[in-house]
Amino acid sequence: MRKAIDLLKMHNEIKIISTPLDIELEIPHLAYLEVKKQESKALLFTNPISKRLGKSYETPVLMNLFGNFKRVELLIGDTQNIAKEIGYFLKMKPPKGVGEFLRFLPKIAQLRFLAPRVQKDINLAQEVVYEGVNVDLLNLPILKTWEEDGGAFITMGQCYTQSLNGEIKNLGMYRLQVYDRNHLGLHWQLHKDSLSLLKEYKEANQKMPVSIAIGGDPLYTWCATAPLPKGIYELMLYGFIKKKRAKLVKCISNPLNVPYDCDFVIEGWVEPNELKEEGRFGDHTGFYTPIEPYPLMEVSAITSKKNPVFLATVVGKPPLEDKYLGYPTERIFLPLLQTTTPNLIDYYMPENGVFHNLILAKIKSEYEGEAKQSMHAFWGVGQMSFVKHALFVDKDAPKLESATIIPYMLNRFSTKECVISEGICDVLDHSSPNYAYGGKLGIDLTKELKEAKKMVLLKDEILKDKLSKVFPNLSVLRQIYKDTLNPIVLLGVRKQVSMQEIFSKKELEELLEHLRIVVVLDEESNDLDNLYMVLWRVVNNIDAKRDVKILDDTIFIDATNKSKIDGHTREWPKETDCTRAILDGLRAKGLLEDFSDEELEEFYRKFHIDKSYATKT
Repeated sequence: MRKAIDLLKMHNEIKIISTPLDIELEIPHLAYLEVKKQESKALLFTNPISKRLGKSYETPVLMNLFGNFKRVELLIGDTQNIAKEIGYFLKMKPPKGVGEFLRFLPKIAQLRFLAPRVQKDINLAQEVVYEGVNVDLLNLPILKTWEEDGGAFITMGQCYTQSLNGEIKNLGMYRLQVYDRNHLGLHWQLHKDSLSLLKEYKEANQKMPVSIAIGGDPLYTWCATAPLPKGIYELMLYGFIKKKRAKLVKCISNPLNVPYDCDFVIEGWVEPNELKEEGRFGDHTGFYTPIEPYPLMEVSAITSKKNPVFLATVVGKPPLEDKYLGYPTERIFLPLLQTTTPNLIDYYMPENGVFHNLILAKIKSEYEGEAKQSMHAFWGVGQMSFVKHALFVDKDAPKLESATIIPYMLNRFSTKECVISEGICDVLDHSSPNYAYGGKLGIDLTKELKEAKKMVLLKDEILKDKLSKVFPNLSVLRQIYKDTLNPIVLLGVRKQVSMQEIFSKKELEELLEHLRIVVVLDEESNDLDNLYMVLWRVVNNIDAKRDVKILDDTIFIDATNKSKIDGHTREWPKETDCTRAILDGLRAKGLLEDFSDEELEEFYRKFHIDKSYATKT
């Protein structure tokens, strides 16, 4: 980690913050603002404090380590080359002839680096050891990110577990709530590998060993996020990328092994029959997740280097560090996804679609229904099965991340090519009526429209006047992409009744010639001119089975907040808004000096930083 910091200094990719700042809100809020800048830096906070606990920490806090594409390449490597190497092994065939065999040997030799090895000579991660009564998580600068968070959370912890017989090893990344000096809440979600391993211990009525490592080589942290097939140890990917075996050391108080150079290791045990309420937590969706029971870890030892660095991240509304962490995942795992979807050329998960909520895919469409076949392939594979909205274009489409992709798709959109299905969702999804299960929308955009039903475009004020007779309390209307075959109408309403009730009104059918794609949002919490955040809101707020209504050639989408009037009985969460007093305090300390007052307010509105975005209509 110290080497990584030196590397970032060499490339002018890190900023040192020596001002004493609180681990509760102040440090996370500053990091949250920094990573949204176009030229963001990693931040090293050298004087973290806790006003609540009356503590100062010697350990510095490092944030935004992976917070731009340049740093990702510096710390992980050339993702395109890594993807090519993975693709080579996936398509590998037996060599023919001596010459081909000799060219084949260096590639095969790389596989010797996959298996991690346990060593005994250098144990940097165990230079300092605390066990038993000396264990105290409160001595670590663990951050509280959002005002309504249930407490402090470890957000960049590498979670090491293994099967009951020790044959299957697993590395994942999960948030970890600090309850007291020696207890952590483990946010092991329903579909995650760690929870399936825990079931083995529960059946055997045995405690499960768990170790949480923080820091060390930055590649360990990225590997913890990698969506590898079940049963494949994520540190094998480290060896494949680094061309050297990961060096491990045995933990002091449990049988697990962790990388020898981690900055901190928190060791412990999980009683498989004991759960504790965990949360709330402002998560990467930009909303708070609810309080729910999760496994409890009792900490038996904390070890560290003599000069450790505490690595952390902040999650919330995009764009954030997970945008850049997700990019190498997207590139490196494309060859793996192509094994189940052979016609797949490329895919893109926009950060304002918060990954699982939206995916754009480019395929080589060669026969009728191939895009629909690809949708179901996605929805049936690993973590891709969490994807809620999948849009498929043909090989001649522009780059998926380009601005021109939207008009291209709108000129090929047809309600007849929409597939509304259902399946498992990410447990963080709040809009589905059921926990971790809900509606999905797939759209085939691979075909040119043979004939588009003629529509009559009206001026905004005229269309608003007509729609006001159908939509009570319609406050704002915007028509966008009016030069395409399928313009989008955004409606801002002060909602009083279910939109499904509105969508079923006969009067609406009389207006269909003026409408193709209609999206309804809550006026008080959306700026309809801010399309980046509008997309974020829409893909977060809809369940396709409940909130999408197709009438002839027109699609209506209800992206308003849901409640009992919509038949939605689950809790609807609050958004992750920064605390204004904390922002003003950072400004007063001279830490936001690269913004004028006017620029700062515009920045807050642009990314919905605090509630100021709601004041702009």
